[in-house]
Amino acid sequence: MNYQNSFTKKRIISLFIIIMIGIASIVFKLTYIQFIDYNFINQRALDLWARQVPIYGKRGNIYDRNGQLIVGNQLAPSLAVIPRQVQNKNEVAIFLADVLNTTPQTILNHLNRNVSVELIKPSGRKLSMDQVERILAQNIRGLYLVGDSKRFYPHGSTLAQVLGFTGIDNQGIAGIEFIYDDFLSGQDGSLNIFTDARGNLMDGMMGIYQGGTRGLDISLTIDLNMQLIVENVIRQAVARYRPDQMMVLVTNVRTGEVLSMASYPTFDPANYQNYPQEIYNRNLPIWMSFEPGSTFKIMTYAAGLQEGVFGIDDQFFDPGYRIVNGVRINDWKPGGHGLQTFLEVLQNSCNPGFMEIGERLGTERLFRYIRDFGFGQRTGIDLLGESTGIVFNVDNVGPLELATSAFGQGNSVTPIQLAMAANAAVNGGNLMVPHILRNVQVPGINSVVFEQNPVVRRQVISPEVSRVVASSLEHVTARGTGRGAYIEGFRVGGKTGTAQKVGPDGQYLDNNYILSFLGMAPMNNPEISVYLAIDNPRNTIQFGGVVAAPLVGQIFEQILPLAGVQRQTQDQIERELRWLLDTRYFDVANFVGMDISQIIRNPFFHIEVVGRGQRVLGQLPAAGERVREGGRIILYT
Repeated sequence: MNYQNSFTKKRIISLFIIIMIGIASIVFKLTYIQFIDYNFINQRALDLWARQVPIYGKRGNIYDRNGQLIVGNQLAPSLAVIPRQVQNKNEVAIFLADVLNTTPQTILNHLNRNVSVELIKPSGRKLSMDQVERILAQNIRGLYLVGDSKRFYPHGSTLAQVLGFTGIDNQGIAGIEFIYDDFLSGQDGSLNIFTDARGNLMDGMMGIYQGGTRGLDISLTIDLNMQLIVENVIRQAVARYRPDQMMVLVTNVRTGEVLSMASYPTFDPANYQNYPQEIYNRNLPIWMSFEPGSTFKIMTYAAGLQEGVFGIDDQFFDPGYRIVNGVRINDWKPGGHGLQTFLEVLQNSCNPGFMEIGERLGTERLFRYIRDFGFGQRTGIDLLGESTGIVFNVDNVGPLELATSAFGQGNSVTPIQLAMAANAAVNGGNLMVPHILRNVQVPGINSVVFEQNPVVRRQVISPEVSRVVASSLEHVTARGTGRGAYIEGFRVGGKTGTAQKVGPDGQYLDNNYILSFLGMAPMNNPEISVYLAIDNPRNTIQFGGVVAAPLVGQIFEQILPLAGVQRQTQDQIERELRWLLDTRYFDVANFVGMDISQIIRNPFFHIEVVGRGQRVLGQLPAAGERVREGGRIILYT
């Protein structure tokens, strides 16, 4: 009996100890969870209850060099749903299908998914305000409008190929938007709401809002006012000449900054899906590769001067052709230009004269300068899609290839290569790396975190030779083939180009040309260059001096004042007028103080009188300025 009582007692004690250990373990675990591991358990619970609705960060803005907005953001909410909260899913699907312009089945596929939160995309992304108002008016349980934005283009298609565009998730896809996506992209946020397993909101649980952040702003070297002027000139030229393609490139001669870059055909970046890829993927000033024609003569001329193979006053006789390896190569002017100086060889764009320069330089030296001026290699501009062009392998260059290369046939170049090379010829000899990013800034405080400085690739010719090239090119617009770009008071220089296009079979096409003009100003201190090329213009004479040069003149006349270039009343080379081709200018007399009856009417310009008096109190333009033939002088009485 005593033995049994003792055994029973021991079992009771053991059971008691086990129970106490269990209770202690539970108390310890609860204490550990409550006071030590509570963050982990709370987070697990929150994760189970939380429904994360995305809030998209905004991209940074894109500005021009003067702080004018080029690309911004516009509120465009997106639609998210918590499927378990949605009742009457068929009715909701029919309603949303009508609002979002899709099918009810597509919406049902979203509503029936076994997920905590579902984005309705693509049809529910970046909604219009009309769509937002229709959804809000129904107050449907389970539908959430989340913060989102879309790119806003205040100037429409302006600068389209340069800017590129963004995708539905605000990611950069092309152009500047893609290249500098790391700077421009914002950080996404979220709205966390808490529901039970049935999707019901949990009492006493407040949502957690974490807003998205905006990306960095960037400023481009582009001058928006210049860009608008350039694109307006392109629109007028397209309406008049109906070309296949057209491009304009404006750069700073000394720094390599791109001030304007435009292509035709163009597109609307807000609706890029509506255009063929060959339009929005081709930024012509850096992508297009073609034989440049006579604009290339700038570099041949500069190389010949640098090597001392001719002087500008040395004479050359042009019979109108040159025989090279038994092949007759004609000049553009039948009968030739006769006896002329090498300065006049450039003025007249004389092909035999440039073949002579090429022969004097020889293959090795000419092609060394071609390479040194940057042809056959990318310029390094901070844009995608740049071509390298094609330059003859020196080992394959014979007398015929040497002759044609000297005046711009045989090798292919890109507009950006040509502009940078010509800039080097007149800016003191420095070949610059072109760039389009100016700086990166923190939004709101305008704190610059990165700034792009000019970069010199190499010096190609001496400053002394460069000054001679600049003066020679001013003679081209005053007395040579580029007179269509001459502007009274602005010292414009440049070179025309008329390049016959090559067909798919490698043969030159008949009556199909790329007409161009490459101009710089002011030639006493070159600052701005403009390169314009127009591909296969209709209803016109096929000469760069007739079509392209006047268009560049229009651009220069409007953008030079924007660049702070003042008109110069002295030292400009007087233009030699061609009968019926060139507009004449006349000095404006001083009419102030004169009686209206004493003023002799001039048949070459119009005089307009404002006021009813007889004595002139003021005039526009002022005395000493010049007015073009057919222009107006306004007299105030």
